[in-house]
Amino acid sequence: MRRVIFALTCVAVPLAAAMVGAQSRTTAEIKGVEIDALDRKADPCVDFYQFACGGWVAKHPVPADRRSYGRFTEVQDRNFTILRRILETPGEGDRGKASDYYAACMDEAKIEAGGLAPVAPDLATIEELVNPDDFPVLIAHLHAIGVPALFRFGAQADVLGDATQEIAAVDQDGLSLPDREYYLKTDDRSVELRTKFAATVEKVFALAGATPEQAASDARAVLSIENALAAASLDRVQRRDPKNRLHTMPLNELQRTTPNFSWRKYATAAEAPRFQVLNVAVPDYLKAVDRLIGTQAATADIKAYLRWHVLHRTADMLPKAFADADFDFFSRTLAGQREQEPRWRRCVTETDQRLGEALGKAFVEEAFGPQAKADTLKMVQDIKAAMQQDIDAAPWMSGETKKAAMAKLNKVVDRIGYPETWRDYSSVRVTRDDAVGNRQRALAFERARTLAKIGQPVDRGEWSMTPPTVNAYYSPDRNNINFPAGILQPPFYRAGRDPAMNYGGAGAVIGHELTHGFDDQGRKYDGDGNLRDWWTAADGKAYEERATCVADQYSGYTVEGDARVNGRLTLGENTADNGGLRLALMAYLAGPGAKVKDKVDGFTPEQRVFLGWAQIWCESARPEAERLKAATNPHASNKYRVNGPASNMPEFARAFSCKPAAPMVRSNACRVW
Repeated sequence: MRRVIFALTCVAVPLAAAMVGAQSRTTAEIKGVEIDALDRKADPCVDFYQFACGGWVAKHPVPADRRSYGRFTEVQDRNFTILRRILETPGEGDRGKASDYYAACMDEAKIEAGGLAPVAPDLATIEELVNPDDFPVLIAHLHAIGVPALFRFGAQADVLGDATQEIAAVDQDGLSLPDREYYLKTDDRSVELRTKFAATVEKVFALAGATPEQAASDARAVLSIENALAAASLDRVQRRDPKNRLHTMPLNELQRTTPNFSWRKYATAAEAPRFQVLNVAVPDYLKAVDRLIGTQAATADIKAYLRWHVLHRTADMLPKAFADADFDFFSRTLAGQREQEPRWRRCVTETDQRLGEALGKAFVEEAFGPQAKADTLKMVQDIKAAMQQDIDAAPWMSGETKKAAMAKLNKVVDRIGYPETWRDYSSVRVTRDDAVGNRQRALAFERARTLAKIGQPVDRGEWSMTPPTVNAYYSPDRNNINFPAGILQPPFYRAGRDPAMNYGGAGAVIGHELTHGFDDQGRKYDGDGNLRDWWTAADGKAYEERATCVADQYSGYTVEGDARVNGRLTLGENTADNGGLRLALMAYLAGPGAKVKDKVDGFTPEQRVFLGWAQIWCESARPEAERLKAATNPHASNKYRVNGPASNMPEFARAFSCKPAAPMVRSNACRVW
């Protein structure tokens, strides 16, 4: 499990901009508040997001090829040109392999001419299945090539026993729609979306050669199978409690509860190391899968389901008709995106996802300097010191719990920029004329690497994000905070910029990730990554009361009129936003801002910290994308990531001289950290 600052879509992108020529000089050279981003007509005490971002939003409508456009995508775009240049320049070793991977992805003529040939063997293997006893071998093959059919299988830290060791793990997976609720809700919009989904499946089957009757029948079968899987799945809020996802059991016990599926046959076909114990995240889900497999009449339906997932997961690397059909529903209908992104941008993203550290190493060598790393480490130290003070001063915590919290905080490991040891892709075969084959071989490499961890010590040096990624994360089972090089650039950080803006941007991101170690999920792990209750009963109750205040606050927010933010789903991120901003302000005032009183750009130091935070969240988004985010994303809408924390802070009200009754001053202010 990873806790991240931002994860609306799989955004994997570039990095530090101050040293790179191919970037927007306007953003990169600004040393203080981005004045042009402000809306001076707005009152910061009424709507701080509008005041800080209204000008930026007005100047940045959502492009036709985007679901949304914000500061994260601005950084992405500014740096994609760097990644593209790296990939279009001949190189040696893994860098050259990344270039070949990109070239194959870009060869649309070759992809068009190849038709369904790249996946024909997989489709034939599915079609030839007669005996349900052979399902384990088939599923293992599909998992190896990146098709998440029925469930997912891998390795994870044994947090119930010894978090320094990896064990086997199996979890729910295999749905096409964004969330189980899309299958279960009965309102008109949900029914309409399921109808359009079935029509998309039918269209793709027809493109693959099925008769109209067979395509329609197979589409109904896919929807039926996925409805059954959705009904057995845990919902997103339930999954937020680690105890709901942790059920360590002997392999023999799992086999007894799912007699129709041979787990040993599956593990052998997957070439997993021998194991006797594994974590079964959702036992009832696997029982539902077993019931499906055990019904002879369902075999044909499951085969249709598997064929669909092969085509769906490969659509972007198949001829245009398949890619367009998949895009039309999953991007246009669900998220409002009007047009496909340019092919080169999709292929940069694809290469980063599959050979990320090969591309990332080249990127770091070209674009990431030592100043950003040194400055970030200094901010981390300052913010850790602020959290020590925050814990020590908490009136609601006992000395016993404070001592345990300090022990965990002192064990948090900081990682900045990139891994110490780069991944070796030499065993991955990549050619310039086989886009689907390249992807399948890269995915098989990653799967084999993951399964090889079973029974081995946890690699604490491994990163789960690539260096160019504009993101950050906290890992509870490793108790580390991770800041890829990609996020350490404007508007988050810039060398030589006003420290108040750097602390409000990158500093609050650091505080956000650090707070994740003590959010409603992270607080249940100790400093070694084990799931262990180190709270006294009274302190645990006091924590939950404070967390409930935050959950209730955000549940009162809506987007697009009637789409309500789920305060429980977003609780961890909202807690981290509130704590991160407060820690950043504390660290700034105790450090570089201790003797600074002068205004810059007309704003006091405290005001600039708040603006530094707000201006990283400026975003324009389509209504469909906002609805999708509210339904599925653990992060609140960007507007509330700004207004929510600020409205809870007396420091904000003082900084902007807000009256007690102002909308940005909550009478029932919430505070966990």
